[in-house]
Amino acid sequence: MRPVLAVLVVLAGVLGSVSRPAEPTRPHREPIPLFNGRDLAGFHTWLVDSGREDPRKVFTVTNHMIRISGEGLGYLATDREYADYHLSAEFRWGGRNWSWGDRIGKARDSGIFLHATGQDGNSVDGKGAFMAAIECNVFQGATGDFLLIRGKDSEGVPIAPRVRATVSELRDPDGWFTWAPDGRSQTIETWGRLNWFAKDRNWSDQLDFRGSRDLETPGNGWTRVECICKGSRITIRINGTVANEVFDVWPSRGRILLQCEGSEIFWRNLRILPLEFAE
Repeated sequence: MRPVLAVLVVLAGVLGSVSRPAEPTRPHREPIPLFNGRDLAGFHTWLVDSGREDPRKVFTVTNHMIRISGEGLGYLATDREYADYHLSAEFRWGGRNWSWGDRIGKARDSGIFLHATGQDGNSVDGKGAFMAAIECNVFQGATGDFLLIRGKDSEGVPIAPRVRATVSELRDPDGWFTWAPDGRSQTIETWGRLNWFAKDRNWSDQLDFRGSRDLETPGNGWTRVECICKGSRITIRINGTVANEVFDVWPSRGRILLQCEGSEIFWRNLRILPLEFAE
């Protein structure tokens, strides 16, 4: 092989190895605990005003639970990326007086971001508070909704999540679709919301709102959320009931984020399960 050609071949191999993304973690046979009950090992924090620093102690561990105070906009992110997994987690809301900013007096708000992609704080709509992702909403009266969070990569190229779903013909008062297992197929891309199947049409952004068919545990009880990410499909279960589902999902891998958006929330029993646990 000629010397110049040899150099080019080696260089191509090096560049290929640098640009190739690391394989996401896929659980097999045994569950993977995301939270060890003692500290935030395996996670990093992000706040729009302080980056990876957390001077206000927004993200802490107390009594074997993750506490997110809600003061500010940001998230707790897994250091690893995941694909083809069954996420199981439990949450409960904090005190009525633990709300901040424009969440004071309004419905308590958080979320689980799935397949979060790109650098920290790349979201367009959150002013750099979040990451491009597909969000499972954790929001009084709206827990189980899907939200598409758009962002930009390090070169400013848009990251525009997209999904397909079966939806009812009837839209909500804001014009968004509602999941219906036997409905027609609909593409949702770049930005939008897909309501869980029985979301109250009179939903209002008010503190402790509760719809007549809400699946979330009332009061201060624990609610179990399961996000089953199988290939390009995501299924959401709330307290054991399938609440929402999308397919032809892009992206289909990424980090998992627990959102901070103005409301105190506690998390426990966060684990990644092999997909056979979801059967």
